[in-house]
Amino acid sequence: MVKKGILIAFGEWFLKSEGVKNLFQERLINNLRFFLEREKIKFSIISSRERIVVQSEQIEKALEKIKNIFGISWIADASYFPKINLKDFSGFIAENYKKWIKAKETFAVRLKLEKGLIKENREKVIERIAEKVDRKVDLDNPDKEIFVEIRTMPRFARQNLDSSLCSELRKDGWFLYFKKTKGAGGLPVGSSGRVLTLMSGGIDSPVAAYLMAKRGAENIWLHFHSFPLVSNKSIEKTKELAKIFLKYQPRLKVYFVPFSKIQMEIKAKIPEQYRILLYRRLMLKIAEKIAEKAGFGALVTGESLGQVSSQTLPNIKITEEAVKIPVFRPLIAHDKEEIIDLAKKIDTFDISIKPQEDCCTLFTPKHSTAEGKMGKIKELEKKLGIRRLINEVMREVKIEEY
Repeated sequence: MVKKGILIAFGEWFLKSEGVKNLFQERLINNLRFFLEREKIKFSIISSRERIVVQSEQIEKALEKIKNIFGISWIADASYFPKINLKDFSGFIAENYKKWIKAKETFAVRLKLEKGLIKENREKVIERIAEKVDRKVDLDNPDKEIFVEIRTMPRFARQNLDSSLCSELRKDGWFLYFKKTKGAGGLPVGSSGRVLTLMSGGIDSPVAAYLMAKRGAENIWLHFHSFPLVSNKSIEKTKELAKIFLKYQPRLKVYFVPFSKIQMEIKAKIPEQYRILLYRRLMLKIAEKIAEKAGFGALVTGESLGQVSSQTLPNIKITEEAVKIPVFRPLIAHDKEEIIDLAKKIDTFDISIKPQEDCCTLFTPKHSTAEGKMGKIKELEKKLGIRRLINEVMREVKIEEY
């Protein structure tokens, strides 16, 4: 019996050690289950050393969700043949090839054969598969490619269908497909630990979060705001962006941190050219405190080298010196056009460009230094009761989960 399924190939982590690979594979399976169950898709999942198969009667709906899941190199809408033999498979190809390959089109068979499953060598198997196909062969540039994989699927079984189906799928089998669709790539979300991402609500930070998720990091967001001194538009934008981000990560926690008291203190005591640097240093200090308390491994920002005065090399050094925790900047070498293109790709751009009064707008000075001096910054910080300010803010933090 022929069954329909989605064949999934792993990304770069297939080259890792067997133990690490197993952990990554299990994480990917858990993520697949979460996203498919959330959409109320009926499915069964099985996997082998090199592949995962999602069997479902809702292929198109499942494909739409799977294409955004990190850790997948490519996916294919495939036909699955449990325990078919070479003779019968060749017969199936002979009966159906005219549906796939037009009279004047060329074709090629691309075979991936698991060692030990068939006695004949690879070339002989290809010859047998295509022996009754009355079309011209072109191995270099064919009009149509027929992909065939022969493998065992014995390792894991995950399902929300009946047990008889899962039992049948666990047998050896053949897979037939005609097109590979590029997956999201990267590593499965959650396989690289957890990071705290500073989320402004602008264009850059959601893209930075996306790139960290692609490297397997589970994002937790931190949004600084100045409500009620300004409107709550930045808060609402962050909530909208969080819902979009659930396309790429199963769950999301967001910390909302009031920052206006700190900004008013800095504005009252610090010369305007140094205020931005002090804002950013205290933001990182607060973020570090939250990260250490909750066990997050690093901070993430949407900074791009030279984009604004606070993101020059000297000023990045000054802000980063404020904390001991690692600070990742996945956009550091991207220009604005590249960042905008990514924001549009991940569907955050239209939300990010909505007007807002964020925590920096109200207190942004007309002039800010592009090359701060560490000694001067240290001197100015002594005028602020940093520990007191941070402790006051920490008592007012609110958390939402999505």
